[in-house]
Amino acid sequence: MFHNKLFFVLILFTFFAKVGAQDLKLAKVTISELEEKQHPKDSSAVAAILYKKGKTFFTYTLNSGFVMNHEFTYRIKIYKKEGLDWATFEVPIYTGYNDINDDYVRFNDAVTYNIENGSVVKTKLDSEGSFKTKVNENWKKASISLPNVKAGSIIEFSYVLKSENILFFPVYDIQYDIPVNYSEYRTEIPNFFYYKTLLKGYLDVKTDSKVQSGSMNYTDEHNQMSDITFRSINTTYVAKDVPAIKEEAFVDNSKNYQASIHNELEKTAFPGKEVKDYSSTWEGVAKTIFKSDDFGKELKEIDYFIPDLKKLIENIKSEKERLSAVFKFVQEKMNWNGDYGYYTDKGVKKAYLDRTGNVAEINFILISMLRLTGIKVDPVLVSTIENGIPVFPNRTVFNYVIASAEINGEQILLDATNKYTTQNILPLNTLNWVGRLIKADGTSVEVSLIPKVPSLISSSLSLKIDSQRKISGTYSSRKTNHDAYDFRSKYADTSTDNYSDKLEGNYGGIEISDYSIKNKSDLMSPIDEYFVFQSDNHLEVMGSEMYLKPMLFFTLNNNPFIQEDRKTPIYFGYPKIKRYSIVIDIPEDYEVESMPKSINLSSGDGSLIFKYLLEQKDRKIQLLVHSETKLSTMLPEDYQMVKEFYQKIVDKQKENIVFKKI
Repeated sequence: MFHNKLFFVLILFTFFAKVGAQDLKLAKVTISELEEKQHPKDSSAVAAILYKKGKTFFTYTLNSGFVMNHEFTYRIKIYKKEGLDWATFEVPIYTGYNDINDDYVRFNDAVTYNIENGSVVKTKLDSEGSFKTKVNENWKKASISLPNVKAGSIIEFSYVLKSENILFFPVYDIQYDIPVNYSEYRTEIPNFFYYKTLLKGYLDVKTDSKVQSGSMNYTDEHNQMSDITFRSINTTYVAKDVPAIKEEAFVDNSKNYQASIHNELEKTAFPGKEVKDYSSTWEGVAKTIFKSDDFGKELKEIDYFIPDLKKLIENIKSEKERLSAVFKFVQEKMNWNGDYGYYTDKGVKKAYLDRTGNVAEINFILISMLRLTGIKVDPVLVSTIENGIPVFPNRTVFNYVIASAEINGEQILLDATNKYTTQNILPLNTLNWVGRLIKADGTSVEVSLIPKVPSLISSSLSLKIDSQRKISGTYSSRKTNHDAYDFRSKYADTSTDNYSDKLEGNYGGIEISDYSIKNKSDLMSPIDEYFVFQSDNHLEVMGSEMYLKPMLFFTLNNNPFIQEDRKTPIYFGYPKIKRYSIVIDIPEDYEVESMPKSINLSSGDGSLIFKYLLEQKDRKIQLLVHSETKLSTMLPEDYQMVKEFYQKIVDKQKENIVFKKI
C-alpha cells in the first residue's frame, strides 16, 4: 500500500555513517559570538541552538532497581526579539505510575550571557525563575525562564531527568524550527537491556557504537557497598549544521518529519533469570486497552440508553436506516467538550445524562447503540494529525477513537463528536494515514483513513462585459463530501451577510448580491451556493484592446511550491476534484483577437490531472476546467514533478483572452 511505502521512506531515509565520538567541551562564550547579528547559514533564523548534548545512562539502587538518567545541555543564541520564547524552556514530568516513583527533573547551571561595556557579563538564574506546575492527573511540567535575555544574548542551561520507567527513553530531538549547529547524543546501555532504536527524519546523522566494560556501585541490604559489572553498548549520534524545519505548503504535521531518535525496550536478559520480552505488538496493545475499565467496561454499558433506542428504531428494519438514525441521534444529542482521548473520563452513563463528553464517551455511546441494533461495529484508534504518526506499536501513540461499522461487507467510518460529519466523512485532523481497529480478543487490523470517494467542488460562471467595461454575471457551485464538511465546519454559524462580505474579499473585490445557500444543515446533501456579482477589477483595458483571464477570480496566480527541493511528503488532505464551467459573452463591438490554447496535463502515474478546454462558439466563449488530485499524499521524490505541474497550471491560467474593438 502507498502509505506503507511512504512510512518506510519517512523512517529509513536517515543516512548512517561511522564516525568517532567527539568529546566536545563547551568553550567560553566570546564577544564575537555575542556580537553576531544573524546566523551564518540562515539569515531568517530568530535563534539557533549552538550546541546540544545529551546522555542516557543507568544507575542502580536496591530499593528502586535500575534507574535511567537523561542529562541534557543546551547553548542557544538569540538573534531577534521573535526568538525570546527560547528563554523559557519546559520539560514534561510523568507522575501517573502505579508501581514506581514519579519521574524527577532538576535544572542546573542556567546562565544568560550579554555584552556590557565591552565585556562578557553572566546573569545566573535564581530560584524565582524555576517552576513546577501540574498539567493534569498524570503530568507535571518543570520550566525555567532565564533572566536578562534580549536579542543578541546567549543562554545556557542543563537539566537531568531521572526515571524508573525503563520502557522508553524520552525522544531526543535533533531538529527544531531554528537551526542547530551541533548535536550529540550518547547512550550507555548495559547488556541486560535490549532496545530497538529508530532514527526518524531526513538528515545526515552519523553514528558510532562500541562495546565496553561497565560497572555500577550500590548499597546492598547489609548497608555494604557492592558493585555490578557488565558489558555496555555505548552509541554516539552526531549531527552538524542541522537546518531549521521550515513551514511549507501542503504539509500535514512538520513534526512527523523532524529528525529525532526513539528507543523502545524489546527485552531484558539478566544473569540467571529468564529472558523477559517487552516488545509491543498490536495484539498486546489491543488486549491492554480493552482490559481498562475506562475502555472495555464502558463499551459494555447499555442499560442507560435502552428506552431511547427502542423508541428510535422500533419501526426501522433496514440496517442502513438504523445506522443513519442512531448516528444522527447521538450526533444531535451529544456535545463534545473538546477533550481528546480513547479512554472515558466521567463515563458513558454520566456523559449521556449530561449530554456532553469527550471523544471516547460520545463514540462509545454510538458503538454500543449500533451493536444493540445488530450492526457489526468496532472501535478504531486514531492519532490525529497534530498528534503525529505512530512510530511503535504502543497504546500511548493514539489520542482519538472512532467507530467502524460493517453492513453487507461495506466498511463505514463514523465520528459523532462533530456536528457536521457524516458516514465516511471524518474530521480533517483525523485523516492521518491509518487507524487501528481493535477487538477485545486482541485481534486488530489496520484501517485506511483516507477517503475512497473524492470530494467535488463544481462551479459555474456566466458573465458579460457591458459598455462601461464592467463585468457582471452569476455564480453557482456545489460542494460534496469533505469539501461540504469543511464548508459547514467553517461557516455554518456565519451569517449570510458576513459570509458574502468574506467572499467579496477573497474574490478580488467583487460586489455580491442575491446570495443564497441550500442544504447548509442537511448533512447528507451537497452544499449549493448562488450569487450575482459585478467586478471592476478583473478586466484590463489598453487602447482598443481588453484583456481578461478567463478563470476570473479563480485564477491561480502563484505556484504554492516555491522551494528548490523538498524532504517532506506532499500532503493534499484527501482526494478531490474541482470543475469549472465558465461562459463569457463576447462584448458588443468587439471580437476575439487571441485566446489561450487548450491543454490536457497528467502526471506520470495519473495522480494529478488538469484539463483546460477553451473554445469560441458564435458570440460566446466556453471554458471547461477539470482539476483532480487522486492521492492524499505524494512522496518527496515527486516534488519536482508536482512543482513543474503546478507551474504549468499557473502559466496557463494567467494567459489572457484578448478582445479587440471592431
